[in-house]
Amino acid sequence: MDVEIKFCGLTRSEDVAEAERLGASYAGVILASGPRLLTIDRAREVLSVLRDAPGTSRRVGVFGDQDADSISRAASALRLDVVQLHGGSAMPSKVERLRRHFAGEIWAVARVQGSTLPADIEDLFEICDAVLLDPRVEGRDGGTGVALPWEALVEPLSALRRGRPARLVLAGGLRPENVGDAIRTLEPDIVDVSSGVERSPGVKDHERMRAFADAVARTRVER
Repeated sequence: MDVEIKFCGLTRSEDVAEAERLGASYAGVILASGPRLLTIDRAREVLSVLRDAPGTSRRVGVFGDQDADSISRAASALRLDVVQLHGGSAMPSKVERLRRHFAGEIWAVARVQGSTLPADIEDLFEICDAVLLDPRVEGRDGGTGVALPWEALVEPLSALRRGRPARLVLAGGLRPENVGDAIRTLEPDIVDVSSGVERSPGVKDHERMRAFADAVARTRVER
């Protein structure tokens, strides 16, 4: 099984270009909150280096509490391939509304408290194209560098994924030194890294990006 890579929290076009050069399947920009937050205009500029061609990194926009109409307008302006939604009790209904206006993939973020999965995660695996696991850190929507307790999540995630088509995206505290262990433990379809390959928030270290991609490439999981 080949695991795909998403480099997220990108704020510079040279980092997007490096992500694509390394073969990352996804390049993500933040339109929610935090130190990596971009305006629509700046996000368009940052993503402009991506080609519209097979094999290029796909554009991901990460959103917070914006409504479905605002998200669909931003997705159109940025030509997004994927919309990533951060939580809230109305997540399933937001996904359904967004489907009416956005033809790309919809990923939902499931915020994990310790080793406790959120109550609506089963619904998310039913209605989304992918579910992204990220640790819950109060006041933060991601990029915290905090890792999940992978071993404790093996059994509940195995049951959730069985017979459901949504892919699993693993985030939270991943870096070149531990991504192989994370892949072998939880067998995600996609690994998502931001702070683990940075020199400072939003500024990627290309050597660490390459080390991360190499670590993923070396790790193979037989399903």
